[in-house]
Amino acid sequence: MSSEADQRYMQKALQLARQGIGLASPNPCVGAVLVSGDQIVGFGSHTYEGLKHAEILALEQAGERARGTTLYLNLEPCSHQGRTGPCADALIAAGVGRVVASMPDPNPQVAGQGFARLRDAGLEVEVGAGADEARKLNEAFAKYIRYKAPLVTLKAAMTLDGKIAPPPGESANPTALGAGGVSGGWITSEAARAHVHQLRHQHDCILVGVGTVIADDPLLTDRSGLPRRRPLLRVIVDSRLRLPLDSRVVKTFKDDVLVICSFAEEKKRRKLEEHGVQVKQVGLGPGDGRPDMDQIVACLGEMEMTSLLIEGGAMVNWAALAAGVVDKVFLYYAPKILAGTGSVPFAAGPGFRRMSEAAYIRSFTLHRFGEDFAVEGYLKDPYED
Repeated sequence: MSSEADQRYMQKALQLARQGIGLASPNPCVGAVLVSGDQIVGFGSHTYEGLKHAEILALEQAGERARGTTLYLNLEPCSHQGRTGPCADALIAAGVGRVVASMPDPNPQVAGQGFARLRDAGLEVEVGAGADEARKLNEAFAKYIRYKAPLVTLKAAMTLDGKIAPPPGESANPTALGAGGVSGGWITSEAARAHVHQLRHQHDCILVGVGTVIADDPLLTDRSGLPRRRPLLRVIVDSRLRLPLDSRVVKTFKDDVLVICSFAEEKKRRKLEEHGVQVKQVGLGPGDGRPDMDQIVACLGEMEMTSLLIEGGAMVNWAALAAGVVDKVFLYYAPKILAGTGSVPFAAGPGFRRMSEAAYIRSFTLHRFGEDFAVEGYLKDPYED
């Protein structure tokens, strides 16, 4: 089989894997394609509710035609007993002759053992086709399965001079979620704002501070129109339980709102819980009397949240950066300069004292949305220690 054909069928496997976005978490997104000669005889895409792994779905579709085929998939076949049996054993039993995979499984329970089992059984195994796309697709799974914590992405939209809102009181959206209004308008374009919902769709939960809810009354929902297995969990950091009961977040509650506080006054807590809102209390962060960011991330990991999108205001953005919980950023920029000493900066806090301490963005990618652009980059590699 030529490398060109391998790349073509791997792209098909990756396309199938992407169908699992919003449907596979907390499992990885996996697509599989079985090829005999130049004909696809079976394929599959994993979803959590569907239970069966992509390889098994492809094998079932192929039946006896699976013998001697080449399997293309974006992630190493599992070799352990989980909710289903080992996929590596099923491939061996079906007589698959060759496996082309994008990358090893970051799950410590697999981590190369699936490939080893296939090779020991005489299958030809090649690893690396489509690796960059495959790694990005399952970066949240990699972080979660290795550390039991979500991949944390800090998202904001701002002017070229780093402002997320004009001075408080001068905008319909003074604290701004990053896509907020300037003099009643929007910082970023409609195309950029539409992409925000695609970004939300890729995440298990979204987080803002209660100040944003009080000022902006946002919905904080995934309005991409794409299917998802569980609703986007809306997380409100609210030190003293000030969340208004008439806010749109509370009014639209569907078992998808979590308030994290550091001081749980019983009367306020009871009122929120009577409205169906879940309240969790964590310890204080260093210095500012706000809930500890490390404990918030750990709490979400315990809830099987594999990915967290922070859309907070300036204070929340700084708290997340200062705590070192941010793995990556997605920062939208509009070709505007707001200026003014009272305008709200992207992150408001004491700042890092030395340039050597500054949050450093690596492996960044630029995206264009009409006149706007966005910087996507990493502070930490979820696949590395």
